[in-house]
Amino acid sequence: MTRHQDDNLVAEHTSRREIFTKTAATFVSVAVSTLATNPDAAMAAAGKGPTPEELQRIKTGYERMTYLLDNWEKETTTCKENGGECKRDAEPVRRYMGLRFTTDPLFQIEKVFAKVKYMDLDPDSLETLYEASEDWTAAVTMTNSMAFIAQFGEYNPGGGKDEVLKYLDESQKQVILAKSALEKIIKSMAI
Repeated sequence: MTRHQDDNLVAEHTSRREIFTKTAATFVSVAVSTLATNPDAAMAAAGKGPTPEELQRIKTGYERMTYLLDNWEKETTTCKENGGECKRDAEPVRRYMGLRFTTDPLFQIEKVFAKVKYMDLDPDSLETLYEASEDWTAAVTMTNSMAFIAQFGEYNPGGGKDEVLKYLDESQKQVILAKSALEKIIKSMAI
């Protein structure tokens, strides 16, 4: 390699380094000025706990789950108008559990649970809280599966009304487990 080629490599390398340094400096400068002029952005960058509205979603979801379990037969039975045939329906189970619509209080509530790490909580309650969060996720997943299968149990090969009831009963058991987990989360978060 000639000295001229060596000088070009150094110049090219320095040029890239300078560009990187200037770009990084500009990025840091913009970020610092944004955080200084927008405290909410600073909080978001640092992480923050759930909002009062998010905590209310948990409580509302718990109340709705309690209502569902207290009124299981009524909520999971639909009848045709004018005294028509009644059948069991698992769709309300998925709705009450926040698995149908973005407006449901428990829709993606796990994102709210993830914000708990930014709350000022009793350290002794954290293990219970994290275990309950895992139990919640497992129970909701199983509730969703069992309710979904129940919705189509009558139409599956070998299915029928008995299959619908079987999977609806299984989903009820999972809702009970989910409610228990949510109750522990509420107590651990002191809401």
